[in-house]
Amino acid sequence: MTRGLITVGLLIVSNVFMTLAWYGNLKLEQLKITTDWPLIAIILLSWGVALFEYSVMVPANRIGSQITGGPFSLMQLKIIQEAVSLTVFTVIVATLFKGEPIRWNHLVSFVFILLAVFFAFLKNK
Repeated sequence: MTRGLITVGLLIVSNVFMTLAWYGNLKLEQLKITTDWPLIAIILLSWGVALFEYSVMVPANRIGSQITGGPFSLMQLKIIQEAVSLTVFTVIVATLFKGEPIRWNHLVSFVFILLAVFFAFLKNK
């Protein structure tokens, strides 16, 4: 169970970096920090942030994978990662991009993602 919790914790950290790498540049633009930056500079900045994401994601997958003694199959790891990704994204959008509303259809989508996690962990008989 410890490897599972460590894996999920690392996935959360990884997804914070990923979300900032992918969408943080939009917040910087909104704040008029990168308005005059060329696109290549924005890309390099995002790659720099993404380096930290990979530095946490790879250990998360190695710790969590059944291939290396962890508790999760590859499919389970991926589905957990997607659920974590959407959750982290939603928290970041709600805190940094306050003009982006979370609507009922978004919540329904999250329920379906949680159902995907549930079904991924069902034992086949």
